Amino acid sequence: MSGELSRFLIVALVASLLGGCKGEREHKVLKLAHGLDPNHPVHKGMVYMAERLEVKSDGKLTIDIYPSGQLGSEQQCVELLQIGSLAITKVSASVMESFTRKFKVLGLPYVFRSKDHANKVFDGDIGRELLLGTEEFWIRGLCFYDAGFRSFYTIDKPINSPEDLSGLKIRVMKSITAMEMVKSLGGSPTPISWGELYTALQSGVVDGAENNPPSFHTSHHYEVCKHYSLDEHTLVPDVLIISTKAWKILTEQEKMWLQEAVDESVPVQRKFWDDAVKEALEIVQEAGVTIHRPDKANFAEKVEPLLNSYREDELLGPLMQRIQDVK
Repeated sequence: MSGELSRFLIVALVASLLGGCKGEREHKVLKLAHGLDPNHPVHKGMVYMAERLEVKSDGKLTIDIYPSGQLGSEQQCVELLQIGSLAITKVSASVMESFTRKFKVLGLPYVFRSKDHANKVFDGDIGRELLLGTEEFWIRGLCFYDAGFRSFYTIDKPINSPEDLSGLKIRVMKSITAMEMVKSLGGSPTPISWGELYTALQSGVVDGAENNPPSFHTSHHYEVCKHYSLDEHTLVPDVLIISTKAWKILTEQEKMWLQEAVDESVPVQRKFWDDAVKEALEIVQEAGVTIHRPDKANFAEKVEPLLNSYREDELLGPLMQRIQDVK
């Protein structure tokens, strides 16, 4: 089946699912699709959001969730959303870099002093500015969900200093910022799709990767990689986005219900995330993974030249300063 035909069938499927009724009463249904497992803390946050929306609207506005890539890959979901055939999806903030350069700042290493600092940025004026800055691409951000700190995990060599990355091939997302970060630390960045990474690690195509604890656990990468070094170099959030086409057909009351439900789900999702991190670290250690806690200052110092190059950028430099000024 060709890619175009496959995409057409997906669009047709989603279109056939739009709208609906509950009992005898007509109501609006928003379709939400994403690629995460139903046990993932971000999926659980979206489920909570959908539950709150149904309560707030008294069943007049509801969300049907299709997890695990049922309606296509992350890229396909974004494309479906842009043409209005899908209402809502979840993407990494790194994906949003392709729509506005401002999102690149969220992928820079050690740009946040702590999780609390990051949450204040996401929940404040800067976060709202980023969420509403992609409407010209038919995408409106609804909120940031916690996707945790990303750290290095490797097959047989612990990463206790930047020097340990020298000569290692490290899988990264298809993000220029992520590639620059690994390169600045001395590693060799190797973009590989998430679905192909387990095999790449198993066969030695790459020596390691970087991601958060729940993803390290649920991907089963801990079966191959026996060292997890919590250098916590980046804190790239997930972004819940809605098609502007879907947003515009909602009444003002419906928009209020939806945004309120989204906002209420954010702190709940963060609690889900914290619990998932604790559980993931316990499970991988029981499976034989050694957890390392290197001095982050050494890594932060190594990437300072990279950060300085961004500080000189006319667009990103002032944004980085605004982030640092958040107390």
